[in-house]
Amino acid sequence: MTMNRFFSADYVLPAVGAPIKNGVVKVGEDGEILGVFAPEEIEIEGEINVRQGILVPGFVNTHCHLELSHLKGQIRRHTGLVAFIEQVMDGRSSDEVTIQAAMQEADQAMFANGIVAVGDHANTGASASVKAKSHIHYHTFVEVMGFDATQAADRLEAARAVADEFADTPASLTPHSPYSVSKTLLNLYREAMQDKENAVVSIHNQESNEENKLFRYKTGAFVDFYKQRGIDITEFKAQSRNSLQTTIPHLPRTNPIILVHNTFTSSRDIFYLERMGKRVTWCLCPRANQYIEGILPKVRNFMQGEFPIALGTDSLASNDGLCILSELKALHEAFDELDLRKTVKWATINGARALGIDDRYGSLEKGKRPGLNLLTDVKGFDLTSKTRVERLV
Repeated sequence: MTMNRFFSADYVLPAVGAPIKNGVVKVGEDGEILGVFAPEEIEIEGEINVRQGILVPGFVNTHCHLELSHLKGQIRRHTGLVAFIEQVMDGRSSDEVTIQAAMQEADQAMFANGIVAVGDHANTGASASVKAKSHIHYHTFVEVMGFDATQAADRLEAARAVADEFADTPASLTPHSPYSVSKTLLNLYREAMQDKENAVVSIHNQESNEENKLFRYKTGAFVDFYKQRGIDITEFKAQSRNSLQTTIPHLPRTNPIILVHNTFTSSRDIFYLERMGKRVTWCLCPRANQYIEGILPKVRNFMQGEFPIALGTDSLASNDGLCILSELKALHEAFDELDLRKTVKWATINGARALGIDDRYGSLEKGKRPGLNLLTDVKGFDLTSKTRVERLV
């Protein structure tokens, strides 16, 4: 005999469809959603778990770097992106035991924080074993990097070798960022993706204004960074336009794209992208943006556009914790007009769709296994400083 469970709260936000006051979620033994009902629509077969708060699907962390978890608390705040990158590069080396323990702890913390799926960026195969054993669904984006055009082919092959280490969990290749990938390497990557039109591209975008300075004028902190690191950028020419407008034409034409951070993306950039006919999701990582640059993206501009918004945590090198609720709270605190009935989609279904896993995750719909979270200490649909997440399924 199967033992179904019933959960009810002040409201259910399924992430698709309207909120349900005093709604009831019926869940099977294996976590499958068997139905979401208004209280008068269901006959309860057993005890109902009635709670105060809001029931929502499990969270989707659309952008993370699990392999940097050992850098928690070691990177200075508000240094700007270029200085942040230098600190990460200089601090990546650590003993394997420390790195593995930090990743396991971070994975467990995400699970406890109600996260059910993660889009995770990696440069190495270090996180493969943690992901294979995790209760969380991971898609690993192996970063293709290299600003030296003469090394482009070797860089692409090295990324493919890393991707092969993730045999037990989904993985694919992605460019790291406009400032770390040569045009030659981008074009090789696009050719390699020609027969993988459903593979998702997840690329860091305009996390710093220094990135735009580099592409518009070939000036700024990145020029100094390349010089100090012995990277020859003689062949790179100023483009007289922002990095997004320069890079997008070199990405695969039909693949869905996740643009991550977008801290210095302009309304003109957004309009340009919408005219390109791409399948794009904006992924915002507000607490990491505050940690590194001390600024948030222009969220209102993205809300007025046609592309969906998702949320990520970035890494523990740039964040105090890996918690999607904390990202929501940061945005709601900064932008009074945000409505949880809409932003819950950013934390759930939009990320699931961006990662191509919305057949299972992202919304409370019959037949899915999306997890079930309870948000406590809310005021109606408003988050408060005391709001917490409790994972129920």
